[in-house]
Order: sequence, then structure tokens, then C-alpha cells
Amino acid sequence: MEMISLEYPAIELPEQLRNKSLSIAIGHFDGVHRGHRNVIEQVVAAAKRTGGLSAVMTFNPHPKEVLGRGDQYYNCLTPLAVKQSLFSELGVDLVLVVKFDHDFAAIMPEQFVDEVLRPLGAAQIVVGFDFNFGYKGQGNAATMKALCEPDIQVEIVEPLYDNGLKVSSTYIRLALNDGDIELATKLLGRPYELAGTVVHGDGRGSSIGFPTANVDVSLPYVMPRLGVFGISAVVLSKSYFGVLNHGMKPTFNKEDIRPVLEAHLFDFHQVIYDEPIKLQFHSFIRPEQRFSGVDELIRQIHADAEQAKRQFGVE
Repeated sequence: MEMISLEYPAIELPEQLRNKSLSIAIGHFDGVHRGHRNVIEQVVAAAKRTGGLSAVMTFNPHPKEVLGRGDQYYNCLTPLAVKQSLFSELGVDLVLVVKFDHDFAAIMPEQFVDEVLRPLGAAQIVVGFDFNFGYKGQGNAATMKALCEPDIQVEIVEPLYDNGLKVSSTYIRLALNDGDIELATKLLGRPYELAGTVVHGDGRGSSIGFPTANVDVSLPYVMPRLGVFGISAVVLSKSYFGVLNHGMKPTFNKEDIRPVLEAHLFDFHQVIYDEPIKLQFHSFIRPEQRFSGVDELIRQIHADAEQAKRQFGVE
């Protein structure tokens, strides 16, 4: 899979890709959830039928972040590099990353079709039912279909529902904020994942018999609520079950109040400072709480670990 950065108005593919027929899925695709995959799988199938190339067009940064419609959109379910990896797993040939700035936000729907899509050699466009584009979102999926006639075929994908709830990035964010890991997993179609690096902590976990990997997350992920979770972690090319505390460490911290991620991995005894680690969230065990002392904290960590082991079926 190849990633190509585009900046309006200089919309042009590398020479070796020109005159290729493209089937393009368009959207931000934050989370690359089950509904997004329905859209993307259609362009992959269309490209195979026609002998052309499948492509995903996405935008960076998030349009709502640029337009000042919500600081929360700075954080995302899948940072760009993660999205690219997921697109590749779906069999996409090209990822077209369009720089979203105020100049691009000002183009009219007709300009988007005539000055972006047609120069790219688009033969088919696939969008979700709620797709909007152009200045102030004036264009919608039906507008796209009308403007692309007769040379570009447009397919509009209807929403996907799970037990009456629409599969959407918004509901996944809300589920993570509520600690509803089961719902987030169902909507995503996979466990929610964060990637980071193991860093030095204060060593308190080891001192009480529960060594932890302190994880620094540099990419702007959406974080789940504060509390304790059952997780799996991939580190040193192997997967381990464990428990993770996302919290302020209220039993110890008095003034340095900031959220931290601390993972205790079962049957793991290696030194992994500075190693990359991936964390997958499988269950929410309990909210964060303050304990009267270290002994009460140790008893609760034992209970948390035992609960997670039962859920994972490990001893």
C-alpha cells in the first residue's frame, strides 16, 4: 500500500499512477469501525472487478479541529499512522491524505469534484449516507452523485446498526468515556487499542509486589475513563494478559495530579524500558478510588488481577 499526501490546489498523483482508474472511499474514518469497513470494502471489491486501484481519501487534521467545532477532535480513536495500517489490512492500494486547511475548507462542492476527484482519475466514489463536503458542508451524498454524473459512479452506503444503535465514531468515544468497553469493542469490531512506549515510573508497583509498565502515549489518542481495566499487551513481539490502571494514583499523589497508564502484566518479569507496547482494552473492572493505605490497595490489586484472570481464563 502506498500513502500519498495531497494539498489543494496542487492535486496530482505520481506519474506512475496517472491514467489509472481509481475507486475511492472518502471520509475521515476515525476508528476504522465496522461501518467504515463497509464503505472501504466496497471500493476494494470494485477495483478488483475493474482492474483498477482501490483508494481511501482521508483528511488531516480533522476538519472539525481546523474549523474550531470541537477541541475534542484533536484526540482521535485512530491516529493517521494507525488508520493507514488498518486500511492496508483491508486490502487498500492507495491512501490519499488531503491536507485540511482553511483554503481547502473554502472550496465549493463543484470544485471538489472538478478540481480534486476528476484530476485524480476517479472512476467510482463510495461515501457513507451522512457524508458532507464543500464549503460549510453544503454538499451531501446526493450532491456528490449529481455532480459526478455521468463519468464517475457514486455509491452511497447506508448506516450500520447494532441492536438499534448506529455504529459511529461518536458512540465509540462515548462508550470509552463511560468505561463501556464491551460496547466500544462491538462497534469497532475489535478491542480498542493504544500504542506507546514503556517509560520509568516511581517504582511503587514493584515495591508492593505488583511491578508495572508505565506507558507514555505520544500520539493524540482518545483515552478511556479513569479506572482499572482488563487488558492484553503486545511487547517484545509477544502478547500478555494483565490489568491496567488509568488514573491519578490518588493513594500516593498529593500534588502531582496527572493521569498515568500503568500496566501489570501477568507472569511477566522482563525489563522493557524504552520498548514499544500496544495495549488492548477488554473489560472495565472498576472506577479509580482512593484507599486508606498501602495494605488496602494491595488487597484491591489482588482482587482486580483475579477478576481479570477469570475473565481471560488464565491462572
